[in-house]
Amino acid sequence: MKIRISSLLVGSIMTVSLLSVASQAVATATVDVYKSPTCGCCAKWVDHMRDNGFTVKTHDVGNKEIRKKSGISNTLGSCHTALVNGYAIEGHVPAADIIRLLKEKPKAVGLAVPDMPHGTPGMEGARSDPYNVLLIKERDEERKDTTIYNSYDPYAKKAEPSQPAPESEKNTSVMRLK
Repeated sequence: MKIRISSLLVGSIMTVSLLSVASQAVATATVDVYKSPTCGCCAKWVDHMRDNGFTVKTHDVGNKEIRKKSGISNTLGSCHTALVNGYAIEGHVPAADIIRLLKEKPKAVGLAVPDMPHGTPGMEGARSDPYNVLLIKERDEERKDTTIYNSYDPYAKKAEPSQPAPESEKNTSVMRLK
């Protein structure tokens, strides 16, 4: 019994430690955002990142040069480009996906949400469109060659397993015509 309790205690301590390290990685991560000084949705995305524990530095110089320098093709382009812990983030990528990226540390250039889909962080409003967060594995990779890292579809219904009706609810009446 003592061995079980100590095993549970050690497991709990390790779990808390790993979560602390992951949270600390996000808390210490500084995101450098390159955007236009007049872009309102970029400013909203910066607020989204700050609300999720990131330290953000903005550079109001546009993002075309940093996008090219980071190895993000124009087919993946959006209105801002961010750099965090060696990864490039193009467009309105949700903070949760960036946190996952920083935890998993895949060999990749970064993440992208091409264009500016309605409903993404910073683009909230009355309309929400389905969109994908794309993993960019190689420099200058085209949109068609990326991997879907996460999908968002506000219209997708969660499938519920269909179950047959109980015998008591089945219609057992038979109507006969003469």
